[in-house]
Amino acid sequence: MGFEFFISIRYLLAKRRQNFVSLISFISIAGVAVGVTALIVVLAVMNGFQNDLRNRILGVTAHVNITSYAGSISGYKEVMRKVDTQQGVVESTPYIYAPVMMSANRSSGAILYGIDPLSASRVIRLQQNLIEGQLASLAQSLNKSGRRLYPGIILGDQLANSLGVRVGSFLTVISPTGTLSPIGQAPKSQLFEVVGLVRSGMYDYDSTLAYVDLPVAQQFLGIGNRATGLEVRVHDIYKAGEIANALKRKLGYPFYVTDWIRMNSNFFSALKLEKAVMFVILTLIILVAAFNIVSSLTMLVMQKGRDIAILKAMGATTASIRRIFVLEGFLIGASGTILGLLGGTVLCDLLKKYKFIHLPQDVYHISTLPVKMEASDLATIAISAICISLLATLYPSRKAAGVDPAEALKYE
Repeated sequence: MGFEFFISIRYLLAKRRQNFVSLISFISIAGVAVGVTALIVVLAVMNGFQNDLRNRILGVTAHVNITSYAGSISGYKEVMRKVDTQQGVVESTPYIYAPVMMSANRSSGAILYGIDPLSASRVIRLQQNLIEGQLASLAQSLNKSGRRLYPGIILGDQLANSLGVRVGSFLTVISPTGTLSPIGQAPKSQLFEVVGLVRSGMYDYDSTLAYVDLPVAQQFLGIGNRATGLEVRVHDIYKAGEIANALKRKLGYPFYVTDWIRMNSNFFSALKLEKAVMFVILTLIILVAAFNIVSSLTMLVMQKGRDIAILKAMGATTASIRRIFVLEGFLIGASGTILGLLGGTVLCDLLKKYKFIHLPQDVYHISTLPVKMEASDLATIAISAICISLLATLYPSRKAAGVDPAEALKYE
């Protein structure tokens, strides 16, 4: 293949009368490079968003969630012991989940989340998401003399804004499941002191969740020593589905076990679909460059008809002629792909290091574009670009191989 490669290089770097053909070839290289660069940057940004979203979700929810078809779990401590012995489980923690109404300067609906501060801090990243206060304050709401005054509550920062409260403020929590009275069901209310604010970056969570100590929630809701469910942390988040299925078999009925991927399947399915669509759309840039490759090679075949005929007369086979033009198309695609890979990785590194593209934080909850390059994406993009470039050589190489030496040299 030595002489074929040599000739393809000479044709690619054509001079004098072939300047226009050479220009189209370099435009084709630039088109492939731009397409590959765009694909790398867009997919890296989408991977960054997906990774950021996963981290934010796992900051407020556990890897595995266990509930009961009975509505609540009695004897949850015994269930926790069974769960903690399961291979792959790090730790579990009980929780209570109940809709309530909150009132301070303004009123808002919310979800009362009863947790055990000690074990919850090892299962979910609640402590890391706190912007004010400490998680331990839930069980230590004391007045200046050291006596308990009102139970503490930690609010999502968006919920605190809706209520018009801050750390040190007081609010009233009203439960619709109150006590029976002579006039019927009476809602139960209790005064809480705001001891902390949490920000996960997920608006749905930050605008609804309010955390209190587990015994306080049990007493307020009147459910005794019961829990709504258990949250479980596992060693490998990508094996959460397998561990959830194992726990489901181990605990049996009436327990219902699900993992974080299934709980948030809509989010990740939408991101996966969007990533696939963007890949297809941006691949069209490379397809446009492929049409340039077709046109440049076709024009080259027309201009080099005499050269092709001489090569055939000297003994070059039809397969050799075909390989010359396939190699030229491959060189165009490979050159554009290499330039695109370099440009894309450099641009992603610049975005990651200097963060010069800013986003409205009140909309996205992040200030800059998150970027995460994956080797599998780079490989897929490179292979796709080169394959498209090779497909673009099929027609010109076939046309070149079909040149008849006698006809081409008839008037020479």
